[in-house]
Amino acid sequence: MDKRHIAILGSTGSIGTQALDVVAQHPDLFEVELLTANNNSRLLIEQARRFKPNAVVICNEEKYVEVSEALDPLYIKVFTGIESVCDIVAGSGVDMVLTAMVGFSGLKPTVAAIRAGKAIALANKETLVAAGELIMSLSRECKAPIIPVDSEHSAIFQCLQGENADIEKLLLTGSGGPFRDFSQEEMSSVTREMALNHPRWKMGPKVTIDSASLMNKGLEVIEARWLFGVRPQDIEVVIHPQSIIHSMVQFTDGSVIAQMSNPDMRVPIQYALTYPRRTTLNNSRLDFPTLAQLTFEKPDTRKFPCLKLAYEALSCGGNATCILNGANEVAVKAFLEGRIRFTSIPSLIEETLAEGTFIKKPALEDIFSTDFEAKRIAAEKLRKFLI
Repeated sequence: MDKRHIAILGSTGSIGTQALDVVAQHPDLFEVELLTANNNSRLLIEQARRFKPNAVVICNEEKYVEVSEALDPLYIKVFTGIESVCDIVAGSGVDMVLTAMVGFSGLKPTVAAIRAGKAIALANKETLVAAGELIMSLSRECKAPIIPVDSEHSAIFQCLQGENADIEKLLLTGSGGPFRDFSQEEMSSVTREMALNHPRWKMGPKVTIDSASLMNKGLEVIEARWLFGVRPQDIEVVIHPQSIIHSMVQFTDGSVIAQMSNPDMRVPIQYALTYPRRTTLNNSRLDFPTLAQLTFEKPDTRKFPCLKLAYEALSCGGNATCILNGANEVAVKAFLEGRIRFTSIPSLIEETLAEGTFIKKPALEDIFSTDFEAKRIAAEKLRKFLI
């Protein structure tokens, strides 16, 4: 396999740092062309000094001078702003783009990379949540393959390799988060610190809160619908607290194929970066005799209404999932800032969904305007939920 020249968008986040660990294990397979960060200039400088990319982008313009002066002796080009990210990922020096930026902000550079025909290792789930039908259509049109990085979607992708059979059902597993055993009453006293204490995965704050509310699982349902072309009713969420089985595919003959490993995001990251090849990874292996049990249960959508809201938005179609995503970003930010209760997150999303302008067949520009409107409506409604 020739060296892949990769751009890592969001290199200072959880996925980005683990991707660079994969790159460090395989210097013969990868060349880092671009690293980007929003605010974490210190870590971006550290990464650039180690991996020596052709360019870096610090999206926060206030940090540009700091990064530029630090990397000038290494002759690494330094840019600022999201437009710079879009320009560089579309350039001839990049083969594959790992999109690990958090939230809706990842959509624009992902579209730029797809239009340039680049292979996409997709870790930014909001891209497909906000504009799934448009993105998958653009991917086919531009012959830009999208390879999932989320552990659940990577598991399904791996289970489907070499299969020509019809899919009967996708089974998306989830740990259930830190509040799986909480009562309805206990949910109202959840704090920021409690919600950020995920039992299985180490992730950034936004994704960790989404996991605690099960919105993350709802976003994954929406993403799976577009990645694998299945109907919403053929995607089932299964709570699996041990996080050993990362997802499953059930075929029309009743057979179920699962992908298993210890919880380690480097596994799906590396699979996406090396696909269709599978290569070695220095990580812990499953020791089956020591696995006490693998358990499964249905999610409680009464206690975790965000999952139900995601299914409802997906069933509505059009731009409804984009409204859902925009409202969720506002709600999660407010909760992390201590402004609203954890149980107010789904309430704010539901009210925003009810008021947002529905567009049955949105164009790409409609998606951007929908995100803006949803965040405006959510910000206005936020006042009634303030603590």
